[in-house]
Amino acid sequence: MDIVISEFMDEPAVQRLREQFSVLYDPGLVDRPLDLQSALARSRALIVRNRTQVNQALLEHAPRLQVVGRLGVGLDNIEQGPCRDRGVQVIPATGANARAVAEYVLGAALLLARGAFGSTRAVASGQWPRTALGQGREIGGLILGLIGFGDIARQLSAMAGHLGLSVFAHDPGLAPDDPAWAAHRARPLALDELLAQADIVSLHVPLLPSTRGLIDARRLEQMKPDAILINTTRGGVVDEAAVAAALRAGRLGGAALDVFDEEPLPCSEHLQDVPNLILSPHIAGLSRQANTRVSAFVADAVARQLRSPS
Repeated sequence: MDIVISEFMDEPAVQRLREQFSVLYDPGLVDRPLDLQSALARSRALIVRNRTQVNQALLEHAPRLQVVGRLGVGLDNIEQGPCRDRGVQVIPATGANARAVAEYVLGAALLLARGAFGSTRAVASGQWPRTALGQGREIGGLILGLIGFGDIARQLSAMAGHLGLSVFAHDPGLAPDDPAWAAHRARPLALDELLAQADIVSLHVPLLPSTRGLIDARRLEQMKPDAILINTTRGGVVDEAAVAAALRAGRLGGAALDVFDEEPLPCSEHLQDVPNLILSPHIAGLSRQANTRVSAFVADAVARQLRSPS
């Protein structure tokens, strides 16, 4: 077996790989760890999304593994050190789903700023909350604060500019005079300044020890009481319970959480019936077009790696 694919992949990309290699495509393998270990015994490549844990224990069952393709960009489910030690190349789909995430963030911002789109049940039942729901905001003229300024944030910055948003961003990895700021029409700010000034805060950082719990109760208190928080990066970056508490207390204007510290999210009482909260199941980077781009990108990259001389 040349390639094992343990999670969903776009079928045309799978077929393209089958034309060149022997392929085991079984999206259910992620939930059958013993079968996955067995499948990897002779495999040269593994393709995953975000649920398959590519760690030291799994690598011990994959002595021939040369490459791991990641159908996405986050690498917190792939242990980089053990992969490097074994000479396993890790290939994320950098940039392939950036537009999908950027559009999700803007869509959530529009919904939460206007605040009028949760009224279907009330209106259908004969209520008419026109006065209460007529105080929403247009996003033109508001300030978008981006925490992290990689590819997704840069695409988002460009889109936001067309809607009349001013864009501030915080990224300690970029120098204040880096040309990327001007090229993507964003102004660099320290994190505390950004949180204090932004009307909409969107997170675009990996989950690292330094970013775990980055947005906690203390940082939420730094934000404007009508600000909107959007997290499409990794769940552990945000304290979910603190967000829910801030929304219930009226100390935050709205929030959209697409990612969670534990996924799939178990039944969570602290996130139920929270006002102005949008929850989605880690799908910001998923769209028909993005799935096609991501799958094609990874299929081609894995194929090149397997064909390259050892």
